[in-house]
Amino acid sequence: MPNDYRFCPLCATPLAWFTQLEDGGEKQRLRCPVCGWTHWNNPTPVLAAIVEGEDGRVLLARNAAWPSKMFALITGFMEAGESPQAGIAREIKEETSLDALECHLVGAYEFVRMNQVIIAYHVRARGQVSLSPELVDYRWYQPQDLKCWPAGTGYALADWLRSRGHAPVFFTPEENAERRRGLD
Repeated sequence: MPNDYRFCPLCATPLAWFTQLEDGGEKQRLRCPVCGWTHWNNPTPVLAAIVEGEDGRVLLARNAAWPSKMFALITGFMEAGESPQAGIAREIKEETSLDALECHLVGAYEFVRMNQVIIAYHVRARGQVSLSPELVDYRWYQPQDLKCWPAGTGYALADWLRSRGHAPVFFTPEENAERRRGLD
């Protein structure tokens, strides 16, 4: 279980593990023994977009912190008070300068390693790509040329490809490791 918290954010007391009986059975949680604050450790919702241009190609981008071979869907966090659809349209605009024309839910996908739930959309977009400083490169791909990584947004992309009549191809573990290292 991920443990981001060691101290209570309300009173600064060291947190302690406790076991609580809940509807789904026993759960271990961190709780403050002084004020009772509980760290629920709920997954964070993350938005993802399969951005399709007017010519039918799909946009993948590379984050500045990633190796040179890693390209992925446009992703980001919702802001308080916005719907997931508005959030993904905003993220696309902020990160690529593209305008979202249509936004359709693909599905929700667990990403256990990061304690996230990916809410994925297919977004038809138009405009000229201009990347935010967060992104350093982008590429357009024909749907049949896309490869899915075996987690999170990769499963969303695979489901979308299937819905378009394409058999998804996943990176092998070796390809995925090479891609993450950025080797040629």
